[in-house]
Amino acid sequence: MVELDKIIKKIDRLRPVSSISSKIIEITSNPDSSMSELVDIITYDQAITANLLRICNSTYFGLTREITSIRHAVTYLGISKIVSLVLMETTTDNFKNAQSGYDLNEGDLWRYSVTSALIAQDLAEQKQHTNIPLIFTSALLKDIGKVILHTYVKDSFEAIINMVKKNNLSFIEAEKEIIGIDHAELGARVAERWNLSPAMVKIIKNHHNPDRSSTDDIPASIVYLADSICMMMGIGIGSDGLAYRHYQEVMDLLHFTNVDVQKAIANSFERLTDVEALISLAGGN
Repeated sequence: MVELDKIIKKIDRLRPVSSISSKIIEITSNPDSSMSELVDIITYDQAITANLLRICNSTYFGLTREITSIRHAVTYLGISKIVSLVLMETTTDNFKNAQSGYDLNEGDLWRYSVTSALIAQDLAEQKQHTNIPLIFTSALLKDIGKVILHTYVKDSFEAIINMVKKNNLSFIEAEKEIIGIDHAELGARVAERWNLSPAMVKIIKNHHNPDRSSTDDIPASIVYLADSICMMMGIGIGSDGLAYRHYQEVMDLLHFTNVDVQKAIANSFERLTDVEALISLAGGN
């Protein structure tokens, strides 16, 4: 078992969520905040504003008129989509390298994180959830622990897989048994270090194992389901991708049927080309 202190210390090697992202998360998490506050904080950063307007005027959104200001962007696309675009723009660096321990090539984790976040956003909109930015951001950052843990997984991979097979454990359960911490718990530690909200820390920590009996854990359940849908689509499946548990209770809690999930998969496949274009734009490629 690896010394946890050595793993935890590597959190400081990550690029933290930017101050503007933290402020945006804080604003959108406060029901008393106004659209003007959000517009003001984004407009203050010229680089983010320029890139955001570039993305808004791309073919991905297919708007019939040019967006010339952040206020116009919020008016036409809505707060939740603007927030998701800004957060995508400011969180790319940590996810773009390869994570060899999970058999993820360069860009794979970033593509998977964005796709699952967009699916989570769509599911949250279907459920008319009151805090869609919280769900999107949690889904986007949920696997940040893999960025640190992948080297330890690589060194312990054979032992982890043997435990999965012999003891009927999920990959994340075996990960914790062998290494002493799993990527979800480590991701929650990262979120805490970055002073993200307790609600977001909880979602990230439980995104593979939400409370399946409580409506209080709906955001984590949505993020879990989005993650599952990504795996069903074959997106982001690395060495661990097929060794997680499916919880029918989550679908029941969210009142999603198998038909609903199939529709979500079909819709996501239809949008995949556009999503890839959006990922490229947000990543600055």
